[in-house]
Amino acid sequence: MQNNVLILDFGSQYTQLIARRVRELNIYCEIHPFNKIPSNLDAFKAVVLSGSPSSVRAETAPKVDLSNIRGKKPLLGVCYGAQYLAHFHGGEVAPSNIREYGRANLSFVKENEVFLEGVGQGSQVWMSHSDTIKSLPEGGVKLASTHDVENAAYKIEGETTYAIQFHPEVYHSTDGKQLLENFLVKIAKVAQEWTPNSFVDTTVDELKNKIGTEKVILGLSGGVDSTVAAVLLHKAIGDHLQCIFVNNGLLRKDEFDSVLKQYHGMGLNVKGVDASARFLNALKGESDPERKRKAIGKAFVDVFDDESKLIDDAKWLAQGTIYPDVIESVSATGGPSATIKSHHNVGGLPDYMMLKVVEPLRALFKDEVRRVGKSLGIDAELLGRHPFPGPGLAIRILGDITAEKVAILQEVDAIFINGLREHGLYDKVWQAGAILLPVNSVGVMGDERTYEKVVALRAVESTDGMTADWVNLPYEFLQKISNKIINNVKGVNRVVYDISSKPPATIEWE
Repeated sequence: MQNNVLILDFGSQYTQLIARRVRELNIYCEIHPFNKIPSNLDAFKAVVLSGSPSSVRAETAPKVDLSNIRGKKPLLGVCYGAQYLAHFHGGEVAPSNIREYGRANLSFVKENEVFLEGVGQGSQVWMSHSDTIKSLPEGGVKLASTHDVENAAYKIEGETTYAIQFHPEVYHSTDGKQLLENFLVKIAKVAQEWTPNSFVDTTVDELKNKIGTEKVILGLSGGVDSTVAAVLLHKAIGDHLQCIFVNNGLLRKDEFDSVLKQYHGMGLNVKGVDASARFLNALKGESDPERKRKAIGKAFVDVFDDESKLIDDAKWLAQGTIYPDVIESVSATGGPSATIKSHHNVGGLPDYMMLKVVEPLRALFKDEVRRVGKSLGIDAELLGRHPFPGPGLAIRILGDITAEKVAILQEVDAIFINGLREHGLYDKVWQAGAILLPVNSVGVMGDERTYEKVVALRAVESTDGMTADWVNLPYEFLQKISNKIINNVKGVNRVVYDISSKPPATIEWE
């Protein structure tokens, strides 16, 4: 039996955060839709039921068969999961008198409960529900309450089944991580073995077994994800990996040459392909964000189809896809979560492209990728590079794409990013970039009227890209950068700074 945790997803916006908190405990977990329980339940030592936007009282409420789980494995119900265990097992769930959303504090905590060790009265928790548990299920024992929620936590006598009405996975539940550790480590006895080193060892073995002596081509982007994927594959199959770094005409200023040189210095087998004209032609006249992404995705596939034909016996296409890409494109694992936006490297390949896909980082969040890269000995400066979108500057140019617009944005971006480095701010920011807006504004330069482009600067702090806060960059820095951009980039006469957080705004504007 492996030391894994199964998270059953009922469509909550917080399901991915449960996974992140579990992994922070060095415990591997997988998210599966509530209606697609894995057949290999022996691989999991504990199960978590997620929250949901649905009500357990609705006729269309998501329902799950727990007959092979409840009473047989440690089980934790979170929010909807807690209501589900009550409603369908002898308890009562009813509409709340008020919508219980936001911060609350525990006013009662049952003593001498392992589940609540380190969680005391006054502990802040995060509520997000419109129903409430009026009475507990058969065998239920109240463990905690808040001023407004009588049954904030409970357990089932005679089982290792626990339930909480609040969300321990969110930052605002101050002892949430402790509670998850109590359940998983102290109650479920899950070993904390999932580390970057163990991931590398396991993944390298899996890649060797899956690929054997067949050849793999990998599209390098210059970013952390594809770089770590390349080093992992190189460690597993050596020279059977052929890396291709494509210039799509949408990279940062001088990035194609500098990154290609860096990869050669790492000992990777890399070929540079300048396909900038091909990508720009595919984007000609296109202004819709989704169609731009799809056009880039198609051009990406076409380039690799051409290049794969030049490599004898290439059987695999490797990609640096990571968990947030998958989550935002479809949902974590085909569950009920909503699609946010498509990603150019997610969703497989067309039938005509005779390559199998391998994605060694598909289960990792961005911060986990960096920790794995460190374990592999990759240079810290490279691992510290800000994320850069796969479609490149195409989704930072709002509206249609032209070579002239790309050149303008490359200059603006270079001034901004280099400025962050020069002022010691780069490593304090998770991601930064500039956006060229489809707006002209009136300005005065010298004694002449101008009517030129507006650019927005964006800098956020985050750990995984799932949520992000805008960075409060010093006014003096923004003043210097704004002046430098306007004075040096012809075609721009106004600079603004984006102070939107995610949610509700995404990090990229498109």
